[in-house]
Amino acid sequence: MRHAAYPVLLCATVATAAVALRCRLDLGLATSAFQFGVIAYLVILERLIPYDRGWHPDRREWGWYGVYFLLTAVGSVTAQFLVEAVVGVVSPARPKLPLAAEIPSALLVGSLASYLVHRWSHSNPWLWRLHGVHHVPDKVNVANNGVNHILDVLLAQGGVQLSLSLLGFSQESVFAIGLFVITQGYFTHANIDVRIGWLNQVLAGPEQHRLHHSTDLAEAGHYGSDLAIWDRIFNSYTWYPGREPSAVGLKDPASFPETGSVFASQLQAWRGPAG
Repeated sequence: MRHAAYPVLLCATVATAAVALRCRLDLGLATSAFQFGVIAYLVILERLIPYDRGWHPDRREWGWYGVYFLLTAVGSVTAQFLVEAVVGVVSPARPKLPLAAEIPSALLVGSLASYLVHRWSHSNPWLWRLHGVHHVPDKVNVANNGVNHILDVLLAQGGVQLSLSLLGFSQESVFAIGLFVITQGYFTHANIDVRIGWLNQVLAGPEQHRLHHSTDLAEAGHYGSDLAIWDRIFNSYTWYPGREPSAVGLKDPASFPETGSVFASQLQAWRGPAG
């Protein structure tokens, strides 16, 4: 199961993209259905092959995470709406590449944009006041992947989608890489005892992303949430086999409201600097 978990997930991603595009399914509905399927699959694996049983969310945390999930969804939909409004005016009318070439190109461009925005969110004080909400939990699991500030989601996803659309990538290619991004986002946060071996050199995985959430900032690189190549290129790759964080969360937990204070977390960015 530990060896098959990730290949099964990647195969499901490719199959979903192929079926949805070939059968001309509603891409929005296909994306939503796929997202819930990925979450369900990984939640089951968290129970069967956990990395740390103490990282399982309790009943109260599931409630908090559900509220954050809705806020994240609102931020994502808003970003998509705003990008479509801009793209309708300035983007090219037709894709410049066939779909087979578009998808890997869009993946590289989108992944680079995501990496740069994410890294900036850790270095810019004001952006950190938004993004730091995601780092408050002292555990990493599928459920708290959605713990975000709504503006952080809007800025991060809006920046990636805008870069893809302005470069003329088609809706179909953006859909396909969107499924991969969903897969990787939840997989890297999964509290599962899975090792992906040499794929860590190319793709982001749980082993790397736990270090990203480390309270030790010297090891907390890994800003790529889908591909690992940008961390390699920009010297933010800190993982090696067997390396694990001693603790995850914030170096200064008092600098942000607790995760359970959902609305305080959304308002704290305007109440003074966070550490």
